[in-house]
Amino acid sequence: MIEARVLVAYCDELLSTASFADYAPNGLQVEGDRPIQRLVSGVTASAALLEAALALEADAIVVHHGWFWNHENPCLIGIKGRRARTLLKAGASLIAYHLPLDAHPLLGNNAMLGQRLGFCDREPTTLGKGLVWVGRLALPVLPATLAEQVFQQLGRAVTLVDGKHGMLERIAWCSGGGQNHLEQAAALGVDAFLSGEISEQTTHLAREYGICYLAAGHHATERYGIQALGAHLAEQFGLWHQFIEIDNPA
Repeated sequence: MIEARVLVAYCDELLSTASFADYAPNGLQVEGDRPIQRLVSGVTASAALLEAALALEADAIVVHHGWFWNHENPCLIGIKGRRARTLLKAGASLIAYHLPLDAHPLLGNNAMLGQRLGFCDREPTTLGKGLVWVGRLALPVLPATLAEQVFQQLGRAVTLVDGKHGMLERIAWCSGGGQNHLEQAAALGVDAFLSGEISEQTTHLAREYGICYLAAGHHATERYGIQALGAHLAEQFGLWHQFIEIDNPA
């Protein structure tokens, strides 16, 4: 059992939150009124996740996508108000880590995604404070084969832009909404770049740079860091922990 602020102080140091200029507050977003023994992790602090976590009598919920984003109405009204009332009534805490969790070299979304997909020689680059990673495939494959392998591992259909037209070996990746790093990835000389989302211009850029692009889903590419963080906290502090998957096709 541990106080929420002590747990968050540990996470802040572990994830080096002070070094990131994020567009959402990292750390304790809602402070509950009891110490933490039962911890639930999930990707996004949606109403469905809150309800499922509280049904398990969670004292705290740790997520990648929390509340209070920049350029968003901060008032606790409407959907956000209903979510807040649910959490406050239960006395549970909400803890969120965004970019610091994407970038962590051991527990982060990109570290865990590369491990999940079996990429070799994985390492972060200096792009976006370690948000873009590079590695290589265990064996060179055609773009369609790589897309199928990613689908098998993540369980999400992959949008493939085949700008390479040949065998792939070197790959870069950035989870979630990392498609805007495609140009930087191409400059690294990789054959393929994988992220969660795809924008209209992504297709044209991939074709013109001669690079294969794979969009494997924002949610699907960011499920593994928060699980790793939750499991780490449970081991570190002797907590009960469970990850709850709230399906999201995005």
